[in-house]
Amino acid sequence: MSKQWKLKPIDEQVVRHTAALAGLPLPLARVLALYGHEDLGEIETFLNPRLSGLTDPFLLPDMEKAASRVWKAIESDEPISVFGDYDVDGVTSAALLTRMLSALGADVKPFIPDRIEEGYGLSREALDRCLKEHGSALVITVDCGTNSVDSVVHARAKGVDIIITDHHEPEEQIAPAFALINPKLGSHSSLEVLSGVGVAFKLAHALLKSGRKNGNPAAREIDLRTYLDIVALGTVTDLVPLVGENRILVRHGLAALDASRWEGLRALKAVSGMRGEADTYHLGFQLGPRINAVGRIGQPMQALRLLVSDDPAEAREIANLLDRTNLERRKLESDMAKEAFAEIDSYFDPDQHFGLVVAKEGWHPGVVGIVASRVSRHYNRPAIVMGIDSDGKTRGSCRSIEEFDMLEGLRACEEHLVKFGGHKMAAGLSLSAEALEAFKTSFTATAADRLRLLDLSPVQYIDSEIAGDELDWSFYEQLKRLNPFGQNNSEPIWALYRAELSGKPRVVGKNHLKLAITSKGRKFDAIAFNYPLDQLPSGRLDIAFALKENTWNGNTSLQLQIKDIRSAH
Repeated sequence: MSKQWKLKPIDEQVVRHTAALAGLPLPLARVLALYGHEDLGEIETFLNPRLSGLTDPFLLPDMEKAASRVWKAIESDEPISVFGDYDVDGVTSAALLTRMLSALGADVKPFIPDRIEEGYGLSREALDRCLKEHGSALVITVDCGTNSVDSVVHARAKGVDIIITDHHEPEEQIAPAFALINPKLGSHSSLEVLSGVGVAFKLAHALLKSGRKNGNPAAREIDLRTYLDIVALGTVTDLVPLVGENRILVRHGLAALDASRWEGLRALKAVSGMRGEADTYHLGFQLGPRINAVGRIGQPMQALRLLVSDDPAEAREIANLLDRTNLERRKLESDMAKEAFAEIDSYFDPDQHFGLVVAKEGWHPGVVGIVASRVSRHYNRPAIVMGIDSDGKTRGSCRSIEEFDMLEGLRACEEHLVKFGGHKMAAGLSLSAEALEAFKTSFTATAADRLRLLDLSPVQYIDSEIAGDELDWSFYEQLKRLNPFGQNNSEPIWALYRAELSGKPRVVGKNHLKLAITSKGRKFDAIAFNYPLDQLPSGRLDIAFALKENTWNGNTSLQLQIKDIRSAH
């Protein structure tokens, strides 16, 4: 479906004021104003995020109690289990605390549950296996546990103390843990944006502060800044807002990644073909997916082993395993997506279909979430993709659009479901194969009721118009000051109007369009990913794009990464 272009609205007088304060060109000042930064202090903090801007970790609830209990375990050589999760946020959180506790002299044993057999988070099955394998009387969870009431009660009955570090939304009844560190249970709203690894970082910071205060020599020697690349990786891939403390952690984490001291990250950078100065793209689309892949269809403990290994040979071996697993994941995803799109395309009418549900026997439960995201983006509809097991159990993932609350939609159909949970934009569910058709009918009717009267045409938002003679290296260097880009701080999309093609476009890779563009007497290389040549309009063009630095065969140039193309208006 063709996209509507919408220039994000902002008072242009505010833009001119911001440009004068920040010393930025008007297009960049417009982006800064759109972010909501108007006074000089806010602008300075945003453009130059400093580690001194991080708050005291003891502002988080139960932090004092948790740090005291951990130091007691360290000093008495009591084994400590770090209980993680199988996504990147969970794996990096577990790696961070495992490394930090080891450096402080702890007997630490990391653990990641099995996605298929034990499910998400601090399940009873996974906790029992962890306790059986490790024999720990202290378990620290990362990125999970806030609502795991039964599991924590079960652990307490066994005489095990649970310290929970988590960032997920608390339900009405929370786990009765020895200590529950979750910023959403505290009184400092600015910390609620932290990812799981961000909360784990706060515990690590608290341990160092209390250790130094008590004269511990190991605590004095540790430089927490060298761990920030691990923190940045988990933060970016978990899609938390890159504002406030997250922006500080990621900006400095990217700098640490450029010269990482960790063998696992070095090996992962090498196997992913990462080149140039690190940015959030590398974390979200090169490093992160390889860690996620073993969590989805492989053994997530391998990813954790990679991040805690100090052996270059072992790190290279595991990084290669993750790379192969990611290729396998991509093949599974591609095959599933083709089947899902073929089924939906066979009936889809944008005026009649408002919620999309597809399910098939044999679809891997570890990949359905990625496919659901692709389906939702492609059709701009809430989408549910499910795999049916041989025993009839049906499990799936849900992805939504801004106009539809997925969790409310599932609640309206819960009579057909065995289990479901999540939030407005993403959720998971399970049901029996016998209930599938009734659920599909109920969900699509619910989506139609709530979306039928809305305009669901896809939109291409534009941050600012720009002219060809404004696009140069000086502008790009100023643009880099707005990094890191991510959730709630999206990369600017520029609109170049009435541009002309220079030469003949060509197809590169499988279906990517390479072309040269001229505007205001300047020529630019451009690329449009997954854009068929036969869909390229003729004549002058309007181009929506992100500005990138491209290096090829030793040559570096500015490149327009095209998001949409239309005939010139």
